Amino acid sequence: MLSQGVDDYIALRRAAGFGLQTEEGLLLDFACWAGTRGETHVRTQTATEWAAAGRSPWQRERRLRAVAGFARHAHAEDARHEVPPIFVFGRRHVRPRPHIYSRDELASLLQAASRLAPIWPLRPQVFMTLFGVLASTGLRVSEALALRFGDVTSDGLVIRKTKFNKNRLVPLHPTAASALDRYLDLRRRTNTMTDYVFISPKGDRLPYSTVCNSFLRLVRQIGIRSGPGTPGPRIHDLRHTAAVRALEACPQAGSLVGWHIRALSTYLGHSSVAGTCWYLQATPQLTRGIADACEHLLEGGAP
Repeated sequence: MLSQGVDDYIALRRAAGFGLQTEEGLLLDFACWAGTRGETHVRTQTATEWAAAGRSPWQRERRLRAVAGFARHAHAEDARHEVPPIFVFGRRHVRPRPHIYSRDELASLLQAASRLAPIWPLRPQVFMTLFGVLASTGLRVSEALALRFGDVTSDGLVIRKTKFNKNRLVPLHPTAASALDRYLDLRRRTNTMTDYVFISPKGDRLPYSTVCNSFLRLVRQIGIRSGPGTPGPRIHDLRHTAAVRALEACPQAGSLVGWHIRALSTYLGHSSVAGTCWYLQATPQLTRGIADACEHLLEGGAP
């Protein structure tokens, strides 16, 4: 019963424009865990015990929040569902400091991907091209994995019905477009039953988990992240890096920054500039630009 309730809840939320990929996995795992105990309704004690299996306080709180959201929905129709309290494992999630990749680090990552053993067709090319697209565009990983042949156009990448159920066009730098075209020439010659751009060993859509596992192995291999259980550069930091580098490239004129960040917000698929600011991080180049602008203003120059 819980599994069916989770499926209905996820379907309803997705119809409203939410992705919920992570929440779906968490809730299905909780439903299975509770089901083995013969429970057909959410119980606060069970939810808390299940959430406590998370590796960190933040992960535990995230697991509990996922169940609490589902429980509030289910309780509206069946009062036997208990809504567990949140903030049991921590008050709030502190934003991890993003790792802004250098050019050399990105080059090392792509080179390492290109040297992957071809244990299934196009494996090195798939990961080298995927990581290159993520680094150059700042796409969400889920957006890149959802790309199909028809989404790659001469004007850029058509990103369809992603977060908040929006579509957008993401133009590509000529070097990124050229690299993607070379990959697609190989990809179209691969005999598969799907038209997804990035394919798995089975020839279907490449799973998110496979991407994350491969990325972790590669960044450890090139020496920019330590072993399992230790913090370090994440695949999501490629999106942070793209956002920061785009702002660094803004023409050195204060009046243009506002327009530039609005364009960046649209490019990244955010509903507001506030969402874009989450991805920004101070770098020497950005802080130097701020200092130069302040000095210019103090000397009587125009803002």
